[in-house]
Amino acid sequence: MRTKLLIIDPQNDFVSPSGSLCVPGADGDMDRLAALIDRIGAEIEAIHVTLDTHQRLDISHPLWWQDASGASPAPFTSFTAADVRAGTWRTRDPQAHARSLAYLEGLEASQRYPHVVWPEHCLTGTHGHAVWPALHAAIGRWEGEHLARAHYVWKGKNPWTEHFSAIRAEVIDPDDPHTQPDEAWIADLRDCDRLLVAGEALSHCVANTVRDLVDAWGGEADRLVLLGDTASNVPGFDGYGTAFVEELCARGMTLGSSDAA
Repeated sequence: MRTKLLIIDPQNDFVSPSGSLCVPGADGDMDRLAALIDRIGAEIEAIHVTLDTHQRLDISHPLWWQDASGASPAPFTSFTAADVRAGTWRTRDPQAHARSLAYLEGLEASQRYPHVVWPEHCLTGTHGHAVWPALHAAIGRWEGEHLARAHYVWKGKNPWTEHFSAIRAEVIDPDDPHTQPDEAWIADLRDCDRLLVAGEALSHCVANTVRDLVDAWGGEADRLVLLGDTASNVPGFDGYGTAFVEELCARGMTLGSSDAA
């Protein structure tokens, strides 16, 4: 059986208990995943790793926005296009206002997740952007044993759109190919008998990546195995994770575990 592994955003800011957007339980998730790679590495023909990648000035970070007094929104604040039109929130850079409002309107029209302002996380060049050490070491051992290179995909570099999914941005920028599906990569992921999926967070980046991947495959989900003990939810968003697992299992995805893969 040809097996590939897709690891979504296994980065210190999500995984470490001291990370800026810590997902409780993620350290155990990634330690279990590292053990799986060491245990069945000979069966894994390719490892794909996505990396959430931002800078401070980002539409989903506090610095982008301010209220009438000039204060930035607290992390985990959620607001709508109507709130921006009403003046409750506005962009700190006035020249960014129209495009930011259009983004929120596009996000709502797509019926994807509501806009949330997150703590600054996975900033380029920081410790928080790096892969969890135990997992990074296991990937390195797999590369050495198989004389193969893990494939790293950076997502989220465009500051004008959230980018939960590694397949496409929440709102595609027609001028930026990095926000659009990479058909060659999508085909590569499909070229296997079994695609194991792990990473953080189940409620957001795992859920949206897998949904978009299955849609790009024409709805085919039967080769996907979600390793349920290697992915956890952002606190307060457990319902998102539950809905995703129920939806994708109904479409053919298998819910597995790292010790039985």
